[in-house]
Amino acid sequence: MRFQALHILALVTTASAFTVQHSTILSTTATRAGSTINMSHFSNERGDEMSESMPTSSSNWGKASSIASALSTSALLWSASAQNALADSPDWGLFEGRTGSLLHPIMMFLMLGYSIWTALLGFNWRRQRTMGDEISALKKTLPDLQGAKTVAEALSAAKSADPVDTARVNTLQAAVDVEREVEALQKERKALAAANPRDQHFAQGALLAFLGTAFAIEGPLNTYARAGKLFPGPHLYAGAGLVVLWALAAACVPAMQKGSDTARSVHIGANVAGIGLFAWQVTTGLPILFKVIEFTKWP
Repeated sequence: MRFQALHILALVTTASAFTVQHSTILSTTATRAGSTINMSHFSNERGDEMSESMPTSSSNWGKASSIASALSTSALLWSASAQNALADSPDWGLFEGRTGSLLHPIMMFLMLGYSIWTALLGFNWRRQRTMGDEISALKKTLPDLQGAKTVAEALSAAKSADPVDTARVNTLQAAVDVEREVEALQKERKALAAANPRDQHFAQGALLAFLGTAFAIEGPLNTYARAGKLFPGPHLYAGAGLVVLWALAAACVPAMQKGSDTARSVHIGANVAGIGLFAWQVTTGLPILFKVIEFTKWP
């Protein structure tokens, strides 16, 4: 209400100033008209006109000063109304209270765990993708089984041969452990394929980038709504750096899909660095969290 009253007062003052100026113009116009009609008496009334012109000039200067004073008053009122508008900050409701203020730290705690889970899914997909080469390399070390399906079957046949080939038996005996390792890797790869870590990693990574960016912006907005300013420091800078790392990791995905090992290395490095920065940022945010709990009220 005070803000509206100041605006109305400013408008009235400005209107009054222009009304005075308009009245002065009409009066001057009327005087000039009278002088035109009485041109025949100009010579007789010249002295009187000269004597009247001086007061008129002084009156015009006085009216000009009144207009300038009115405009100055109007400007001051407008300035005061603007200051009151800034002082009367809007009421953000729940967003400004403890409920909205705790939304950022709660989401960040959850997203730190979500980031670690997403990273594990990424490593599982990488593991599934590279296990084929590892299995192939181990199979190349196995000896010729001479028609047997497994090393154990070939070993049994070698021991029952007559005469027994001791060297072959020893070779097959050493290959038993390699075969067991191959079977374990094949079983692990089958389980990973059933879990489908590739699609889960992709989906969770996209959601992480969206939620992380959204709440990285929401945090400073909430601080500005409560305090009217931001507080630059390690927490704010770490959050900005974390968003940049998320963007870098996401930007590597198209090249990764084309088989670029460099893009994969940058993607992994950005995410690992991001998790480390995220964990450190949480520690810098704890003092801020305690202040929020201290200086805000429910809701």
